Amino acid sequence: MSLSQRERTKILSSIKARVLKHHINVADVSYDSWATIFDERASQLLSGGTDVFETGVQGLLSELGTSHTRFYHECPNQVLPQHSINATLHSFPQAGGGANWIFLDVFEDGPADMAGIKPGEMLVAVDNTRYVPPSMPPFRLGGTYKLRVSNIRGEDHRDIVINVPSKRAARRLPIVESKGLAHATVAPNMGLVKITYFRGEMGMRFSRELDATIKALKEQGCKRLIIDLRGNVGGGLGFARLASYMCPGQIPIGNSLTPGRLRKGYQRESLPRVPMPRNRAELLFALARFTFQDKSLILLTQGLGPQPFHDNIVLLINECTNSAAEIIASFASENRLATIVGKKTPGNVLGQAYFRVGSGYWLCLPVFGWYTSQGNSLEGKSVLPDVVVDIDPLLLSTGIDQQMEKAIEILSDTNGAGVGSA
Repeated sequence: MSLSQRERTKILSSIKARVLKHHINVADVSYDSWATIFDERASQLLSGGTDVFETGVQGLLSELGTSHTRFYHECPNQVLPQHSINATLHSFPQAGGGANWIFLDVFEDGPADMAGIKPGEMLVAVDNTRYVPPSMPPFRLGGTYKLRVSNIRGEDHRDIVINVPSKRAARRLPIVESKGLAHATVAPNMGLVKITYFRGEMGMRFSRELDATIKALKEQGCKRLIIDLRGNVGGGLGFARLASYMCPGQIPIGNSLTPGRLRKGYQRESLPRVPMPRNRAELLFALARFTFQDKSLILLTQGLGPQPFHDNIVLLINECTNSAAEIIASFASENRLATIVGKKTPGNVLGQAYFRVGSGYWLCLPVFGWYTSQGNSLEGKSVLPDVVVDIDPLLLSTGIDQQMEKAIEILSDTNGAGVGSA
């Protein structure tokens, strides 16, 4: 696809206007300086290839210093592995120098899982082209790819064909949605909830699925619970339903903040306190309440009452635990509701919106700040585990998940005494 100078000018003008009006400036960037840089570089982007234009625009947006800031076409040429084949990649250093990609999180029933890829396997090449860190393979929605994988030692090569479903943008970043939610019993009276995506902007569907999951685990006698958020890509408000199952009463999960309220200043105690809606009627009421007023608020849990696994929860995180999943991890950590196990998270926690900017292109822009129940911003800051456990790719390739084993060990050693203060 070739963009005319007129189309590029329109796109750039729309992006600049949207940023200056809607962007949440948690990085304290000077918009005057940014606008000057934008104008200087924009003139250079009116000619040249489309790839150069897209890369240049993304570079301008990176100057804002915030996550959830992306420029993309509704039919993008490159989508992150977790958003396309439903698997995360981990850089694995080699003894002789350099590094290779290994598969870390493989989401159940996703394209990678359906093709037979296992955690701990090494990615050798895609369509006969070798990719090594930090270069990511260019997966495209609707594409078919031949992957060469091997064991961690670079032996036993095999070729796998992966078909990535096609999906256009519809007021959000186009991604292949993972199954999102799965559960199992991993030991007597010990349940596992694996969440890779909080599906649905308002979270109603996810909440129903989580309710059914928790009900099934309780019927199986679950009194200890592992919540696995490794590789979670984020998602919608369903995270608040999960938070509500982690404590009996209504307590703050955190608060959102609009650009206007951030510029004017505010007192956190004066913000409206709003429980996560439990059903469609409560959701419609909440939406109507905030239609014509600032949407900064303190989000509360729903008060679901005591659960048999309270004080016996372990939450798993890693370097691929993102956005809404980081909100859950920080909520659990600050309120001592679970023992956090794994690796620190990346610190990508902002609320985004999507804007059409012309010629099939979209702008993903952070428009809400998020602050924890203790008033701390998570953007650019990691959630740290209570118990640090790294993954040994050699063991992972043999099916040994050290982080999961540590979670089971912690809960097995509690004898019902509780792990929240571990």
